[in-house]
Amino acid sequence: MGKKPENKNMAIKNRPIQNNPGNIKNRMKRAEVYGRYLLQKKSQKKERRLKREKEAQALGEDVNHTKQTPRTLDNTREREETMVTPNDSEVLADEREDEFAPYFNDEKRPKMLITTRPSPSRKLFSFIQAVIDLFPQTYYYPRKSYSIKDICFFATNRDFTHVIVVSEKAKSVNSMLISHLPYGPTAYFKVSNFTSANDIPFTGQPTSHIPELNLHGFGTRLGHRVGRFLGGMFPHNAELQGRQIVTFHNQRDFIFVRHHRYMFAEGKEAIKDSKKKKTVAKLQELGPRFTLKMRWLQVGTFDSQFGEYEWFHKRKEMDVTRRKFHL
Repeated sequence: MGKKPENKNMAIKNRPIQNNPGNIKNRMKRAEVYGRYLLQKKSQKKERRLKREKEAQALGEDVNHTKQTPRTLDNTREREETMVTPNDSEVLADEREDEFAPYFNDEKRPKMLITTRPSPSRKLFSFIQAVIDLFPQTYYYPRKSYSIKDICFFATNRDFTHVIVVSEKAKSVNSMLISHLPYGPTAYFKVSNFTSANDIPFTGQPTSHIPELNLHGFGTRLGHRVGRFLGGMFPHNAELQGRQIVTFHNQRDFIFVRHHRYMFAEGKEAIKDSKKKKTVAKLQELGPRFTLKMRWLQVGTFDSQFGEYEWFHKRKEMDVTRRKFHL
């Protein structure tokens, strides 16, 4: 017979802890069990790290190079069937003839009309001003009582290439509908984490130069289309002397919008066998910041009744795993 533990509480503390203590009804007990689980997990992780370092030292390896790559949602992403390889001939052929090719070839310049939902609050206009400052050739028109279809018809007759309709919830910007004229497509984005240039510390003052465009992280066929949709909202004859760059960075289907100015300065370190100092690049944020999440992409201009959808985000079917991304 094994020796009974002297202290019953010690036996309970050393007992393996379940990962999910959700079936414990007592809230204080549940929190205690989960706290001990996290401590055990941290201790086990430290033991594994020390073991790896000892093994590396015994083999004469550099301990600094034995650090394992952490598992993240990005590097454990489930591969999409529509992922595009670099220089895919089929994709390149499609993009040479799509709706956005004239913008990327600098044959056509975007001209955008921005408006709001009916009866907007004052706070919404700070976001509208930020959009006007970010996108060249953007003009505000009050919504009044016109429908989106009427606005698209009005804008098409006045040579606008895009209509942007921004909405709000609880007096803060909530969504953005963008319709490409005259034949679409139309995309609907949820907007979050808006920060105006005035609220960003150490921000710079943008100039009127046309910025460069950085589209990053759009890896699938749908992602390429969304990237070109957003890229078509900027002229593609960047004025490099302004050193301004607008970034649309897609990560886990969230599109982070940023505006920077890059600068080159003399660094502290010197080049080997030379008295010259290394040149370093620095970024100065110009603002604004906000995040987009696409909910649907519709064929043609906006039509809520008879519109046909290229893609629609269905939560119950698509959000079954955290490692599945669509852009």
